[in-house]
Amino acid sequence: MSEPVTMLETPIKIEYEFTAGLAQSRYLKGISEGKFLGQRCPKCTKVYVPPRGSCPTDGVPTTDEVELGNTGIVTTYCVVNVPFQGQSIEIPYICAQILLDGANIAFMGLIQEVPTAEIRMGMRVEAVWVDKKDLGPTMASVKYFRPSGEPDAAYETFSEYL
Repeated sequence: MSEPVTMLETPIKIEYEFTAGLAQSRYLKGISEGKFLGQRCPKCTKVYVPPRGSCPTDGVPTTDEVELGNTGIVTTYCVVNVPFQGQSIEIPYICAQILLDGANIAFMGLIQEVPTAEIRMGMRVEAVWVDKKDLGPTMASVKYFRPSGEPDAAYETFSEYL
C-alpha cells in the first residue's frame, strides 16, 4: 500500500484577458495622463476611485466624473518582510491602503521614502509618477506614494474608511 499524495510541485500558468468597462477605461485614461479620476454617486454623493460605473451601496449609475488630487491619507498599512520569487522591491517594504483626498474608498499602494519604523495611520502621502513619457493606462504609472510633509490627518477624518 502506498502513501497518499500530500504535496505536488508542478509548473502552472494561468492566462486571462481583461476588458475594462467604460468607467475603468476612463480611469485608466486618466492614469495615462498622470491624474486620478473617480465617479460620484448622485444619490449618496460618495466618490469611488477607481470607479466601477455604479454605486455599490445604492445601485445607481455613477456618471459624475471627479478629478482627484495626488495626495491622500494612509488608512492602514503592512510592513512586508517575506521574500517572494521575482520580487523587484527590496525587503522590508510598505504596502498601504491610501484614501485620496476627496475619495470615499481607499486603494492599495506602495509607500517608499520613509523608514518602516516611521509609517503610521493618518500619514499624509503624495503620488510619485513615472516620467511623463512613460505614463500608460496602468497603475504601474504610479511608482509609489511618499510622505507629503503635511501634518498627519486626525483619526476621526478617516476612521470610517478602515
